[in-house]
Amino acid sequence: MTVFADRTDVRSIALSADSGIDRSANHRLDEAWLAAAWSHPSTRVFVVSGGQALVDDTPDGRTELVMTPSFEAPPTENHRYFLGVDQDGVRYFALQKDSLPGPVGQSARPAGLREVGALLSARDAGLLVHAVALENWQRLHRFCSRCGARTVIAAAGHVRRCPACGAEHYPRTDPAVIMLVTDEHDRALLGRQVHWPAGRYSTLAGFVEPGESVEQAVVREVAEEVGVIVGEVDYVASQPWPFPSSLMLGFMARATSSAIRVDGDEIHEARWFSRADLRAAFESGEVLPPFSISIASRLVELWYGEPLPGTPS
Repeated sequence: MTVFADRTDVRSIALSADSGIDRSANHRLDEAWLAAAWSHPSTRVFVVSGGQALVDDTPDGRTELVMTPSFEAPPTENHRYFLGVDQDGVRYFALQKDSLPGPVGQSARPAGLREVGALLSARDAGLLVHAVALENWQRLHRFCSRCGARTVIAAAGHVRRCPACGAEHYPRTDPAVIMLVTDEHDRALLGRQVHWPAGRYSTLAGFVEPGESVEQAVVREVAEEVGVIVGEVDYVASQPWPFPSSLMLGFMARATSSAIRVDGDEIHEARWFSRADLRAAFESGEVLPPFSISIASRLVELWYGEPLPGTPS
């Protein structure tokens, strides 16, 4: 595998930019430090529930996380997650609740990463993706996989410990590959999943299986989904994707065959597109571009050579 030489041409990938937040993992076990950080007047807190948080649209057109000082935050006993410290020394926490608090301000509204991940600042997007990933894991892993006992939260939300057998459990991240396949004529292969609306095309993707390298996963997934054989595989970039716990690893892949045979289970339709074909399909409305929050749109742009028209956020 090689690293794609022109990856700097890819526009900023949502959820992947440097947030400016130091996660400060060394403080997660320091209860005295965490208590002092929580009590500091500059500390900022937001609530996450069901993958959503409150956001606010500012008068100058920006979208921001609604955060409050810790003394204004709703009470919680256990589900308080330390997210890190910014360069000004501000500490950030997320609270996991069963529901979001009432909107703060007339324009505040609940939203998830799919809706606003591409609109938030790098700081806010980084905080929210961290909080949502922790919340997803915490909700789904409440019991010990070794003995079945109920576990307790530790390390400021980043560990669950079993009081019965002493096992420690950590947040899981499932690696997935997402790839734009091109052929000898420099056409791009795009597919439409079974549950997508007519016209919505995107890159192929799939999970890495046990005992498999990411390069092998790219080759296998393309062959399984559309029957195309892949040779060269070049890494481009990655994107955290907490829906609920994936890390998307983006690749450009070169096909050595062009005959398409869709599996019918995941992929309903797949087509080769030249740049002219895709441009005409965008203009006519026959093809809808992938969502801008996904690394898929950036992979297609890298081949297409410019931002995709009408990319939905």
